[in-house]
Amino acid sequence: MTKSYTQLGDEILVWKLMGIEKLQQESRNGPTPPGPYEAIIAPQWNGLCGSDMHIYLTALLGEEKMKEPFVLGHEASGIVVEIGNQVRRLTIGDKVAIEPGEGCGRCGDCKKGAYNHCDYMKFAAADGRDGTLQGLYKLPADLCYKLPDNLSLEEGALMEPLAVAVNAITNIANLPHSANVVVFGAGPVGLLTMAVAKALGARRIIAIDVQKERLDFAKTYLAADIHVASPMKENETKESYSQWHADLIKDSLGMTDRGIESIDLVIDCSAAEVCMQTGLWLLKRKGTYVQVGCGPLYVKLPMRIIADRELIVKGCFRYGPGVYPMAIDLVSRGLIDLKPLITHKFKWEEAVKAFETTKVGKGDDGKMAIKVMIGPPPRIRTS
Repeated sequence: MTKSYTQLGDEILVWKLMGIEKLQQESRNGPTPPGPYEAIIAPQWNGLCGSDMHIYLTALLGEEKMKEPFVLGHEASGIVVEIGNQVRRLTIGDKVAIEPGEGCGRCGDCKKGAYNHCDYMKFAAADGRDGTLQGLYKLPADLCYKLPDNLSLEEGALMEPLAVAVNAITNIANLPHSANVVVFGAGPVGLLTMAVAKALGARRIIAIDVQKERLDFAKTYLAADIHVASPMKENETKESYSQWHADLIKDSLGMTDRGIESIDLVIDCSAAEVCMQTGLWLLKRKGTYVQVGCGPLYVKLPMRIIADRELIVKGCFRYGPGVYPMAIDLVSRGLIDLKPLITHKFKWEEAVKAFETTKVGKGDDGKMAIKVMIGPPPRIRTS
């Protein structure tokens, strides 16, 4: 019989956010034993993303100040250490990627397969639930996805942001065959969005960002065409800038308004209003625009262009059924390589340094930080 990891008196380590830019390591009791359909995972690697950093830097959960200290982390992989008696497809010792959002399974959205819109969602490090920067984490077993032998636990932790990209390209954009794709923002999600588009047959990938270093990485990583965003002129409006900037991008990269070199799909991962405006000017007639980056609540958009060109404008929120298995499959088959994105890895006790590295965008080695990861905690046993 497998020894339980959650006996009374056992303790685990956690990293708690106490306030703005204030992390504190604590020990506390581990989770209670799993229910019939639950699993307990020992998180091994946690990736840091933009939402982690937003909370770390502001102590804001959405629009509200956090009410009490809590555990961050939601991009995670781990090892199964305990399962409920009705769990059939997991065994103790399995390496898994963790899907961090638990829908209720009973509401109308969950019933129709849109559980990411569940009104009763419990998401790691949000929605009243602690995150995955802890020694043991309990969740429904169906949110644990076994990793093939050829994938590492580090790669497993990147399945969460990759799932966002897979959802954007497949379920939201419905990527057409041999599409020309423009992606604004060459951060981790933007790069992964480009990688998914390329893996699924995009004809051309064009990356646009203000940071040349990130664009140079995109060019090497994906053979993407790149454009360093031009600065705005003094006293210039965003509306004026976006129009001439779109024309400049088209001219410099050989884009056309119609035909084989026209832009089928624009995906914004920057959350910058001016990028949204520029992206809409780039699209061909009946092209598709997808908003992935979560930016200001209100923005100005060229609505006449949207109407005249019959553009399709869509939002994208997290991921849904079938997305994690597809993400794992794309990496397992070698269609997407996640390893180059992992630029900095830190030990558990160096978590504060990991957050600070992500904050400044560069490590002590002088290397640009793309994906920063935190390793597993040592296990504490008091019984």
